[in-house]
Amino acid sequence: MQSKPLRIGTRGSALALAQAQETRARLMAAHGIDEDAFEIVVIKTSGDQIQDRPLSEVGGKGLFTKEIEEALLDGRIDLAVHSSKDMPTVLPEGLALTAFLPREDVRDAFISHKAKTLMDLPQNAVVGSSSLRRQAMIKRLRPDIEVVMYRGNVQTRLKKLAEGQVDATLLAYAGLKRLGLGDVVTSLLETDDFLPAVGQGAICIESREKDARTLELLAAIHDQETQVRLDAERAFLAVLDGSCRTPIGGLALVEGDRMTFKGTILKPDGSVVHDIAREGLAADALTLGRDAGEALKAIAGPNFLAS
Repeated sequence: MQSKPLRIGTRGSALALAQAQETRARLMAAHGIDEDAFEIVVIKTSGDQIQDRPLSEVGGKGLFTKEIEEALLDGRIDLAVHSSKDMPTVLPEGLALTAFLPREDVRDAFISHKAKTLMDLPQNAVVGSSSLRRQAMIKRLRPDIEVVMYRGNVQTRLKKLAEGQVDATLLAYAGLKRLGLGDVVTSLLETDDFLPAVGQGAICIESREKDARTLELLAAIHDQETQVRLDAERAFLAVLDGSCRTPIGGLALVEGDRMTFKGTILKPDGSVVHDIAREGLAADALTLGRDAGEALKAIAGPNFLAS
C-alpha cells in the first residue's frame, strides 16, 4: 500500500459516515491493509446546511455532492462515498462513478407509534417527509393525509416523530439497517405499491477518471450487478429529470441475463400517475432505462414534467 493515506470524502451525518466506514472496511479486507492506511475526510455540503426548506426549491440533488466533488477535483480527497439516490445524472468533467457496493434492501420503511401501516393511519393524519416522491405516493394512496416538510438526518427525524410532531414518517430501510436501526421500523412498503427512488439502497463511489491507483483499489470491491441495475435506473432518470421537482420512482431487477424495469412519475399531489414497465437483456441496461424514460415522457405529455 502507498505511504500516503487514501482520503475518503463523505458528508458528516451518521449514515454518511457508516457508508464511508463500510467502504473502508471492504477495501481493507480486499487488499489486506490496515485502517491507518485511510483517512475519512468530512465535508459539509450545501444540502446539510440548508434545513429550513425543501431542497427542490434551492437546487435539488447536487446540493449534497457539489462541495465533495470540488474536493475530488482539486485533489483534497481521493474518492467520495455517496448514497446513489443523491447523485445527479450529470457529473463534473473528469469525475465518474467508478464503483458500487452490493445493494441493500430498496424498500421504504413506514415508522409510526400510532398505526401498523400507512393505510391504517387515522383520517387526516400528519406524515413527515422531505421527499417529493414519498409525498406524492402517500397522497396517491391516502389523499386525506397531510404531508409536512421534514428535513434533518435520520436521528433528527426519529426524534421529531417521538416528540409527536408528526403521526408517522417514511425513511429508506437501507439507511436504517446500515445504522443498526432496523428495529424502529413499523412496517415495510412493498415496491409494487411504492417504487423506491432511483438508486435507493446503493452506495456509489466517485473518483477521478484518470486516477489509476484509486481505480485499481476500487475494482476489487465493485459489485457489477448493482452497477447494471443503476445504469438502467439512472438512464431513466436522465431522460425525465430536469430537476428534483418531479416525483419519480424507478427500480431495475436482474435475474440471470434478464432485466425487468419499472418506473413511475406523479403529480406532486398524487392525483395523476403514469407507470411504465420494460423487460430485456441486462446487457442492454442503458438502452432499456432510456427507452422507458422516453416512453413515459410521451405518455405523460410535455407539460407534465414542467408543471
